[in-house]
Amino acid sequence: MDFLNDPLKIAADWLMGIFTGWGMPEVGARVLIAFLGVFLLVSILMVLDIFLVWIERKVVARFQDRIGPNRLGPYGLIQPFADIIKLLIKGRYYPTGADKVVYNIAPMLSMMSVFNSVGYGPLAPVILGVDLNVGILFLIAAGAIGTLSIIMAGWSSNNKFAMIGAFRQVAVMVSFEVPMLAMLLIPTVFSGSMGMNAIIQKQDIWFVALAPLGALIFLIAAIAELGRAPFDMAEGESELVSGYNVEYSGMKFGMFYAGELLHAFTFGGFWSILFFGGYRFFGLEKVSPFLAIAIILFKAMIGYWIIMWIKYTMLRIRIDHMLAFNWKFLTPLSFVLLMMTALLNALLRDGSTWLYVSGMFLSNVLLCVGCLGNCADL
Repeated sequence: MDFLNDPLKIAADWLMGIFTGWGMPEVGARVLIAFLGVFLLVSILMVLDIFLVWIERKVVARFQDRIGPNRLGPYGLIQPFADIIKLLIKGRYYPTGADKVVYNIAPMLSMMSVFNSVGYGPLAPVILGVDLNVGILFLIAAGAIGTLSIIMAGWSSNNKFAMIGAFRQVAVMVSFEVPMLAMLLIPTVFSGSMGMNAIIQKQDIWFVALAPLGALIFLIAAIAELGRAPFDMAEGESELVSGYNVEYSGMKFGMFYAGELLHAFTFGGFWSILFFGGYRFFGLEKVSPFLAIAIILFKAMIGYWIIMWIKYTMLRIRIDHMLAFNWKFLTPLSFVLLMMTALLNALLRDGSTWLYVSGMFLSNVLLCVGCLGNCADL
């Protein structure tokens, strides 16, 4: 029963007893336990990524009136494993004039950015990697590593189309990280903390009820940060022949693709943590840590499905229109929303709960309605 209540601590204490019993120093045992924890997390994420490939193919097939994978295994479940084998046995080659060191590091950085962001996300009240007190700022920093990998891939490939795709992603990064960072501060205002776990614990009322417009802006900025349609400026298959990764094949290309899918899923998770209560759901998270994990994974999957829905139903935005939308509308709106939220929080937080919630919600609705006319003129 103790294991079900706090599995990480029980498992760590058990391993500590085994390793020290073998004569290993306590410091070395702690380092080895931490390494095993990281290895287990990465292994789980890689298995999850395999099934995300299958899920995305099935979802896009439904949207586009197709069948999707259905040959290998029941409902095509074995198809992702066949694709992995195909990617692994493909021959390796380097573009003429490529910087081989940077060329090979770029796909690894793409995956590393996802693993870094997941490592501090709380999965349950007692299951979390690192409880950073500046967790939401680390989210931006970890995402920047992924953008760096795209820049490195485009530059090292010695290909003009790849370089243009990388430059486009720089423009997207500089643009949409500004409103994203502003929206990350809204849960901080409500909770009084930048720690992910503290933000979840403060959501007796989900923050989406207090700042629905903030949740929407964060989702838009997250999709742009991911480089997925309609903001896939870094790839743009129609004019860049797949953009920054055009010179990659085999498992190196697979790492970029896997990183994109897993990052979309993790952004769905962070969206749920910041605005939808994370692992909290009517007290069920107190029953068992494993039930809390199931709750946050379910919420993350809903966010991931919404991101897929947008990708496969909307056309790509022209890059000048996209940047104009961000700098002329989304960024000013995000700053106004942040200032309004901070002001109303200071004025209403000592009042009744219904007045606080209704005041916050109506202020978001009024601000959104007031800005629709300006958005239509862009």
